Amino acid sequence: MRTGLVSAAAALAWAVTGSAVMAQDAENGQDLFRQCRACHQVGAGAKNLVGPHLNGIVGRKGGSVDGFSYSDANKKAGAGGLVWTDENLAKYIENPLEFMPGTKMAYAGMKDKGDRDDLIAYLKKAAAK
Repeated sequence: MRTGLVSAAAALAWAVTGSAVMAQDAENGQDLFRQCRACHQVGAGAKNLVGPHLNGIVGRKGGSVDGFSYSDANKKAGAGGLVWTDENLAKYIENPLEFMPGTKMAYAGMKDKGDRDDLIAYLKKAAAK
């Protein structure tokens, strides 16, 4: 019985800690999003700027935000089936020109994998508001 209590306590501690870590990651992602704000918006009332709004980016087909003038490369990628999964978005954020030659996104890239993951966690959270 004591083993069961220890296991339950460990599982609860992991669940609480895991949630806190995820929240912390999204908070770091919010700080990282400052690099993106000159061109992108996310959250309630987000609009297209130099770049498209990022609400619902994860799971969205490439080049599909109404009213935004995408590069031919982005439109072609979307027409070819590109969907912005966590993995595709992380690769794009790491090096946009390598992932999608011809993109209009003038960003050198985010090299740290943890930072990319945190940014994506924030985008998911902010877009849900």
